[in-house]
Amino acid sequence: MEIIGEDSQEKAVLIGVELPGTGSQEVEDSLEELARLTETAGAYVADVQVQRRKRPHPATFIGPGKAEELRDICAELEAGVVICDREISPGQANKLEKIVEVKVLDRTQLILDIFAGRARTREGKLQVELAQLEYMLPRLVGTGTQLSRLGGGIGTRGPGETKLEIDRRRIRKRISDLRKEIIEVRRHRELLRRGRKEIPVPLVSLVGYTNAGKSTLLNSLTGAEVLVEDKLFATLDPTTRRVDLPNNQEVLFTDTVGFIKNLPHHLVAAFRATLEEVVEADLLLHVVDASHPNYPEQVEAVNSVLESLDVGGKSTIMVFNKMDRVQDLPVFQDPNVPWVAVSAHTGEGLDNLLGAVEDALGKERVRVTFSIPYDKSSLLDTIHQKGQVLHHEHGQDGISLEVEMDRVWAERIESKLEGE
Repeated sequence: MEIIGEDSQEKAVLIGVELPGTGSQEVEDSLEELARLTETAGAYVADVQVQRRKRPHPATFIGPGKAEELRDICAELEAGVVICDREISPGQANKLEKIVEVKVLDRTQLILDIFAGRARTREGKLQVELAQLEYMLPRLVGTGTQLSRLGGGIGTRGPGETKLEIDRRRIRKRISDLRKEIIEVRRHRELLRRGRKEIPVPLVSLVGYTNAGKSTLLNSLTGAEVLVEDKLFATLDPTTRRVDLPNNQEVLFTDTVGFIKNLPHHLVAAFRATLEEVVEADLLLHVVDASHPNYPEQVEAVNSVLESLDVGGKSTIMVFNKMDRVQDLPVFQDPNVPWVAVSAHTGEGLDNLLGAVEDALGKERVRVTFSIPYDKSSLLDTIHQKGQVLHHEHGQDGISLEVEMDRVWAERIESKLEGE
């Protein structure tokens, strides 16, 4: 595989294990992704090593001989970190670190390190710290040391050096406090959702593999100024913006954290408060990087996370993005899932996407006729804002309008007409 990165603060050596039943191409693709994660974390990939084994070595993940070879490679390249492409146990990390004589991280720690650097809101920072401490605690127990890493570099961001030196009891106390704070965040979100439901506006959540272009799509649709970078996990904290559909229906679009293959379950649990926007959504836009050679596997990885959130059956539109980079339309086999091809970068297909969203949400829309007396003409503003007027006629006592709108708003207007 191609070694990426030239100017960075730290050199890393990546190591993968090819097990029976795992093809070499799958290992290669996974290591390519690990290399991009490493680059996102700010390190330079100096070398990549793969060992074929029947199973990971119980003590050192890779075989002892390969570990000694890895030590020599790190010394020759002056690498400061070894990153394993799988989650490894505390004991494996400790023993491997003693042999290679540099710090050892696994894929989960690398993702957590990136999250720590990307979190901007209080909620995001709470969730990252909780995930890091929960991941750290058994490793603190397993090594019997303070896990102090004073040399800097990737794998050291987040709780900070002082947090790494506190004892197990204080870590457990901090975990308990963080969980309570996140519960308060969830309660606050629930209050916001209740307020939103009182003035019902459909919620459309953008989901997808990291770097699929969700933030660029949100920016193109709404004019939002969400951070956009060609890096994995460029956006961590959710952003919500209003969009008016062609039929004047108002909807909210929310960008969420990108998913990734083999995303650790405890990471999903830690970010449950953020991902509740996905759970509460009326419609999901599953954004896919159509230019990626392995997009079908990325689709499956996202679907797996959605299943873990119990939203696998939610109404969904597949959005094949980055069509400006491909020659042909992608092949999608599920006839029950509508799809749209777009380029968030050029704007191609965005009108079709809004039309598809309108159609999907239209299942909850009704066509109704209102007779509005002239003394209640103030309701006309609401009707025009929340619905699409198909026909209107002025009469002696008022105005008759044929309107298409959300059922909830139609019922609300009917109640105002009857109650006043």
